[in-house]
Amino acid sequence: QVQFVESGGGLMQAGGSLRLSCAASGITFSTNTIAWYRQAPGKQRELVARIRGSGTTTTADSLKGRFTISRDSAKKTVYLQMNSLQPEDTALYYCNTWPSLLNWGQGTQVTVSS
Repeated sequence: QVQFVESGGGLMQAGGSLRLSCAASGITFSTNTIAWYRQAPGKQRELVARIRGSGTTTTADSLKGRFTISRDSAKKTVYLQMNSLQPEDTALYYCNTWPSLLNWGQGTQVTVSS
């Protein structure tokens, strides 16, 4: 059974940085695309960034230059480095496969104050 466990969120001031972690089990990184998603209060869930089995990455245009996705296959963990955080980055962050979705984890809350 596939399971994702997100961690690393917190309360930050604008301009700060955070690195989120997604520990995955029951899934092979080399044959799956893993993505970070986020959902802000009252908004739809959106795709933040994804990393393919080959290791190539795609980041949402609006977040390029600030957010970077990476992985450590040996640790079965995908990371999201977030720099220059802004209040609009406040959301619950999740990881999952892309484009098809599997079971969602609990997510990790990121709150950015101005």
